[in-house]
Amino acid sequence: MFKKAGWSIAILLLVAIGYVLVKFLLPLQAAADKSGPDTAARDYAFQDNSKLILPAPQAAVYQTAPNPDMNLYWGELHLHTNESFDATLFGNTLSIDDAYRFARGEPLSSPSGEVMQLTRPLDFVAITDHAEGFGTRTHCDDPNLSLGERGACWLANEPNPKIFQILAGRARGTAELGDPSKPAGVYQQTSRQAPKAGLFPTCRFGENAPERCYENASNDWNRYVDLADRYNEPGKLTTLIGYEYSPGMPEQGKHHRNVIFRSNTVPKRALSSLDVPNAIELWRGLEATCFDDCDFLTMPHNPNKAWGLTYSRFTWDGQQYGEADWRLRQRREPLVEIFQIKGAQECALGVGATDEECAFEQVFDPCQPGEITGCAFETGFVRQGLKVGLELEQELGFNPLQVGFIAATDSHNSNPGDVEEWDFPGAVGAVTSSAFRRLREDRSPEAYKSLVKFQTSGGLAAVWAPENTREAIFDALARRETYATSGPRLAMRFYAGWGINLATADDQKTLESLQEDGVPMGGVLRPNPSKLDSPGFLVWATQDPIDAPLQRVQMIKGWIDNAGNTQEKVVDIACGDNLIIDPATGRCPDNGASVDLETCRFSQNVGANELKTVWHDPDYNPNQAAFYYARVLMNPTCRWSSYDAIRLGREPDPRAPATIRERAWSSPIWLDPEN
Repeated sequence: MFKKAGWSIAILLLVAIGYVLVKFLLPLQAAADKSGPDTAARDYAFQDNSKLILPAPQAAVYQTAPNPDMNLYWGELHLHTNESFDATLFGNTLSIDDAYRFARGEPLSSPSGEVMQLTRPLDFVAITDHAEGFGTRTHCDDPNLSLGERGACWLANEPNPKIFQILAGRARGTAELGDPSKPAGVYQQTSRQAPKAGLFPTCRFGENAPERCYENASNDWNRYVDLADRYNEPGKLTTLIGYEYSPGMPEQGKHHRNVIFRSNTVPKRALSSLDVPNAIELWRGLEATCFDDCDFLTMPHNPNKAWGLTYSRFTWDGQQYGEADWRLRQRREPLVEIFQIKGAQECALGVGATDEECAFEQVFDPCQPGEITGCAFETGFVRQGLKVGLELEQELGFNPLQVGFIAATDSHNSNPGDVEEWDFPGAVGAVTSSAFRRLREDRSPEAYKSLVKFQTSGGLAAVWAPENTREAIFDALARRETYATSGPRLAMRFYAGWGINLATADDQKTLESLQEDGVPMGGVLRPNPSKLDSPGFLVWATQDPIDAPLQRVQMIKGWIDNAGNTQEKVVDIACGDNLIIDPATGRCPDNGASVDLETCRFSQNVGANELKTVWHDPDYNPNQAAFYYARVLMNPTCRWSSYDAIRLGREPDPRAPATIRERAWSSPIWLDPEN
């Protein structure tokens, strides 16, 4: 009898060991071999960087300040280092210090050995690691940890994307079917329970583990602030203090906010989704703990992957916005990321938008009945959000969604602002560290989970400010005098006002008068009772000196018609090469610019190095609320995947466009006849 029992126990142990081996250990080993840092150099050996001739790094140029006409500053407001638990699991070993040095122009090496370096240093940067990870690994260097604590620390620090998938899956939850009887693409109110600190393995084991993590989170935040102060050099590199608030959603969904502070007077701890369950409570919590000279703003990112939540009327955990909540959002959230590594968030074809440029770096199809993840929602894109703001203005008497635009990377490689197509090292550590890994075959059928199809090289935030200091950059962000680019550093001005024309636009004193009499990007223009004609909209763009010429300037208008329906219109307003806009289509003719896909050389003899125009709205109505923003398109150039194909001696990857038409988006100007 005992012999049989022994055999039964032995068999059960063998089965258990086999289950653990097949279910966990072998997949972990396979993931480490495929995407881990230990094999990254092996895969890097497949590429030949000498096949490309690329621009050499340039020294920083510091502008004279203060400048009442405003200087243009370039920066990054969304970047992760190995302080973020997901970055560590992706194989990033580079620190906060490394990220600040990179922003100054110093080179870094990715896990494979690829050299990462900015062609031009940044003017400002905010490192925004996930606040949810603060304090969760601080104790892992303690030599007196128990066996369970050591195992948890190993799990949280082992560079393996499979571990991240397991842990993130628990935090994000699983997608359930929506109600197919409700309109497709309309966010369906969902109640969610905020996670607790014990969700992290390192905060579950050991005596008073959750309390230890909570205390360590404050210590990590204090160290974060100290490092930002250490690297802050006003006039050279401004280091804004910030972090990311990151509640999870199913199917890689995002409903995150980056929190940016005006100075080093900040709350004692960084509020995360472990502390507050939604954005409303985040703003309230920050206002309650942000004393004296403390000031802050927040910015959502990836509304395209928030599955319609960002511009819905509901919170992450299912509450409905009230008037006071909308006023709080208006006060604290003046900006949105319109572009970053996880795609363009301006608009999507078939979801309230019809212009062809809404297909730019976009893989989502319009939602079908019952779909609540993985598709394009009506409230999932910035242009739609601006329209929702006009609707709310009619209901509430104010517009809580008057948001300006920035772009960023959201890179998890400690390399802020590394957005040039020819220098893109991927965005997730060792997982994308080498051209071979970036172009590997996709296993997932969903396009939005494909590195090649969906991952872009990211964008930059451009700010007009009198000087490069924390306070001046923050104030420019708060007043929305900003614009976004998909990477190139093309300069852009956008003003609206009466009396603006091309003759005055060529006058050197124009900028002085515009600052006093006109409204810059991000501003609100009040109708002039003595003026029944349209104000002039001045758009002035100049080429990035190391990138392709400009092709055209477009104006995007949104409004609500007399029937109460939101409308939009997109027209070309300036063409390169002296081409004339086709009156039937409202578009510039094709200027014939091309790209040599064997070398990635682009056309130099077509396009413009400067485009300047003053546009008047032929359908202007002084009694109608509306928004306007400008979009500047460049000639086509190689997409990052085509540069990688050359490195590997391949044809351009057929899963993604071989070329990209880089662009800039101005922050909107609103016409507000009511207030």
